[in-house]
Amino acid sequence: MSERTINPITGVITSPTSLADVDLFGPGAQEHWYKAYPILHAEAPVLVLPGEGIEPGRDAYVLTCYADIERVVKDSERFIPLMSLKVKALQTMLERGEEPAPDTSRFNMALDSVRTLRPTPELWRAHRQELTDPWVGPGAKRYTAMIRNLADELIDGWIDRDNGDGTVDFIGEFARPLPQRVMARVLGFPRDDVDRLAHWGDAQVMQYVYGKGHMNILSKVETLKQAEQLEGFADYLADQVSSKRKNPQDDMISALVQINYQALGRKLTDEEVYGIIYFMVLGGLETTQYALEQEAQLLCDRPGLFDRLRADSGKIRAFTEEAMRVRAPTQGLSTRVTTQNEVFQGVDVPAGSILHIRFGAGNVDPKQYDCPYELDLERKALGSHLTFSQGPRTCPGAGISRIEQTVAWERLSQRLSSLKYAEGNTFEHQPGIMLGTLALKLDFRKAR
Repeated sequence: MSERTINPITGVITSPTSLADVDLFGPGAQEHWYKAYPILHAEAPVLVLPGEGIEPGRDAYVLTCYADIERVVKDSERFIPLMSLKVKALQTMLERGEEPAPDTSRFNMALDSVRTLRPTPELWRAHRQELTDPWVGPGAKRYTAMIRNLADELIDGWIDRDNGDGTVDFIGEFARPLPQRVMARVLGFPRDDVDRLAHWGDAQVMQYVYGKGHMNILSKVETLKQAEQLEGFADYLADQVSSKRKNPQDDMISALVQINYQALGRKLTDEEVYGIIYFMVLGGLETTQYALEQEAQLLCDRPGLFDRLRADSGKIRAFTEEAMRVRAPTQGLSTRVTTQNEVFQGVDVPAGSILHIRFGAGNVDPKQYDCPYELDLERKALGSHLTFSQGPRTCPGAGISRIEQTVAWERLSQRLSSLKYAEGNTFEHQPGIMLGTLALKLDFRKAR
């Protein structure tokens, strides 16, 4: 990174004008990602990060082209998930009788559930089909009415403000609480516990917000803070699982504690249920929140688009898909490791190299999409974007997130006649790898 990319007064990255200026992971980089992507596509579609591999002396590689990313995420045997390596390391430690370090023990329940329930591609598929798809995948359609009611409930909280011509904290009063309440209902957590769950959810994603570099590494101080913030979560899960075993309800946790898992021919252990819940909380909140608030900005930036959705609700699904493409909530993750020597865009990548999959850049690759930065509701193959990844490891919660977004804008477009930016927005993004605006105030007018 050249010295001129850092503002000497603020200490943050400035807008890149050349490849030498591009830094995707430094302080303030979030403000300039979409100015960096055209430079990378033209000059360095495979960006080498010298010395930042998973082993000393090895490099890491950032993939920005749609075709390369698609190739990697659809082949989890040739490009092994980094999580699998972590699970193998945990397995080796356990076989040796070693205990994980105290500051990493909070992840044991998550890694243990992967180790026992889905260590192979076949068991991964079975895990999806039997344990998660009925609740947050295709089976999530049964929650449409519930999501609609929760969306209306949130809108009711502010729609009559200033006689229906007021201002709303869109993130705090809608985009954030909607997925929180939906996930609590799906899992079977009490409504009164939503705030506590949100607190623990924030702790779970801390490395993706405050972690440094492409590997999202927390400092020792931050790691200890995360552990403190997660204190009580494991005990809470144990109480919930115990309660569901005694008195099952119509929710995901009740189903998990009762199911006879056909892939393994047995019931799930409490620890395995804890691990599944951990991942549901981890992945079920942030993506939808960021998607909704970015969609609100896209509507405010394009005069007439909100009116178009109001006039034709059949375009809302197309809008949310295109919005997720041009503003991917998760911009990228270092999640795959090469098992053999590879070549991407003429760049040699040795076996054992970690790949940073840049979903946000792949979604606006001009080789894949005409006018990639335009929001085109008539675009073909609208759902082909990389926002939820692709292939066998597509995000298991993609189904319910899509429903939440579609239902949210159906209700907002029916109950509001206009939506625009309020005064005072700075549009500053949070740090980390998620495309999240810190605050968003909108002026609205109630539909009469």
